[in-house]
Amino acid sequence: MVNPRTLVALALLGTAAPALAGPPYLNDDPIPTDPGKWEIYAFAAGQGRHSDLDADAGFDFNYGAIENVQLTATLPASFSRSADRGWRSGTGDVELGFKYRFLRDERSGVSAAFFPRAILPTSTIAGDERTRFLIPIWLQRDFAGTTSLFGGGGYEINPGPGNRNFWQVGAALTHDFGKRLSAGMEVSHHSPERNGEKATTDAGIGAIVHLSGRMSLLMSAGPSWSAGRSSYHFYGAFGLNF
Repeated sequence: MVNPRTLVALALLGTAAPALAGPPYLNDDPIPTDPGKWEIYAFAAGQGRHSDLDADAGFDFNYGAIENVQLTATLPASFSRSADRGWRSGTGDVELGFKYRFLRDERSGVSAAFFPRAILPTSTIAGDERTRFLIPIWLQRDFAGTTSLFGGGGYEINPGPGNRNFWQVGAALTHDFGKRLSAGMEVSHHSPERNGEKATTDAGIGAIVHLSGRMSLLMSAGPSWSAGRSSYHFYGAFGLNF
């Protein structure tokens, strides 16, 4: 169907949400939860620079509604710290979405999915008053059953005073080291989210450790760069599949 060069080219045409994507990566994949199954993640994720920090912690619920369709709800609490304001905490922005895999070619190992999300203005510390919408497409190519290249991206409608609609693109490469460990690396880039800001590039490494039974540990971290200034991002979660 689609060769690897075409997949990479398409991955450079679209975006993801800078907060959560395919655990533990910023980029997502097109593989939905199996029908009738649940994937639940208790997570903590954030980004910071020096002593400043913006983070979320909560639960990410994914349910396989029918074949090729996944329903998603993310329920976070938010935390922030800055040198002038100290620590603040409150509810975060709830995310609701569905993933629809419209392409699955087992012979070539290629999949593609549409994964729109609505980000509701429920945060008590961010100050956003309008619903945002993320409209991405995700692609994946599997190689030899142990290595995967996935990514893509899309467009976020980001209304509100001082906000800008923006694009983000990215890709990740992962490899399974046996049945218990998967590790990978990724890069993503998104245009400015607010007036006066600059585009941001993120890089990172991640891993999934499959524990006994249906449990797993997920983690990723890496640097970010914007207008010559460096910062960091991180994600950690306990996963349960049933």
